[in-house]
Amino acid sequence: MQEFRHHIFATDYGFAAIGWTARGIVAFRLPAPSRDEAERALFKRHPSSAAAEPPEAVQGVIEAARRYFAGEVQDFSSIPVDLGAQEPLFLRIYDHVRKLGWGQTTTYGAVARDLGEEPQAARVVGEAMARNPVPLIIPCHRVLAAGGKIGGFSAPGGSESKAHMLTLEGALPAPPVQAQIGFDF
Repeated sequence: MQEFRHHIFATDYGFAAIGWTARGIVAFRLPAPSRDEAERALFKRHPSSAAAEPPEAVQGVIEAARRYFAGEVQDFSSIPVDLGAQEPLFLRIYDHVRKLGWGQTTTYGAVARDLGEEPQAARVVGEAMARNPVPLIIPCHRVLAAGGKIGGFSAPGGSESKAHMLTLEGALPAPPVQAQIGFDF
């Protein structure tokens, strides 16, 4: 069994948690209001993790995450991840979503279609995003509901966090254009 370690760190948006093994990043918890909340979220999936100072490669990911939450363009697509045992379709979904760049969005249905799956697989895409062990590194926040709606988000802060991240990237969906101007009489 791989030894699992984690570190909690501050960002401009709160406290994030990162976990790693010798094979790569295994967990990332998006910023929460407190250090304790970030660590509790990590322990939900990895209760035997031990706090540690991050090795140089992990420290690089931490610095990139800090820059991301400060609004700087970052690319996490080449960071080694250790996703453990996953359903084969989930792995395909994660690989596809990981290729989405800064400010680029798609929908659950488009991911299913791009992978050659039936339209009903959009639900599976949503499930994979909800179970994503390394959000930000696998940018599930860039996958939207039908019609470009924000949809749900299982990170601290829910849809508001997703909207914040999309705003940082300049990708927040624009509100629908009003078809008719109303008059105030």
